[in-house]
Amino acid sequence: MKATPLAIPDVLLLEPEIFGDARGFFHESYNQRAFRALTGLDIDFVQDNHSRSARNVLRGLHYQLPPKAQGKLVRAVVGEVFDVAIDIRADSPTFGQWIGERLSADNHRQLWIPPGLAHGFLVLSEYAEFLYKTTDYYAPELERCIPWNDPGLAIDWPLDGAPILSGKDQKGTSFADATRSPR
Repeated sequence: MKATPLAIPDVLLLEPEIFGDARGFFHESYNQRAFRALTGLDIDFVQDNHSRSARNVLRGLHYQLPPKAQGKLVRAVVGEVFDVAIDIRADSPTFGQWIGERLSADNHRQLWIPPGLAHGFLVLSEYAEFLYKTTDYYAPELERCIPWNDPGLAIDWPLDGAPILSGKDQKGTSFADATRSPR
């Protein structure tokens, strides 16, 4: 596996070694020992989430406040998404910056998104199935949302028409007014 720090250095693009032949492929999607050796992070994942969404569904930009802030290891296992992480840690040198990466069943890429970042994704394929490993349990009372189209963030979503949003995602709090996370 290879880990590459992105423009927000705490966000890592993980690319597994794929073993493939005419029968298909095999790869380790997660190995705690290898993850620790590669990243220097000793992470305990406590919850796995699996979503399925149609083309143009945009989920996010979500985050949880401390003491239940979540780190996420995310990947698409069917289809393709444009995955986004935004640094909302007030004391971070990359505060307010975002990164976007295409994750797909074909490229097998994953993103490590540490606690203190907001996260969202846009489905680019007909549909996508998306997996999240999280470092803390879902806590709805601490969940927050920033609108996908917040002008203060100016995320360059590769949209094909208007996004499909949940009611919750239509009511986010602007980045300027969002509760900041500590680093």
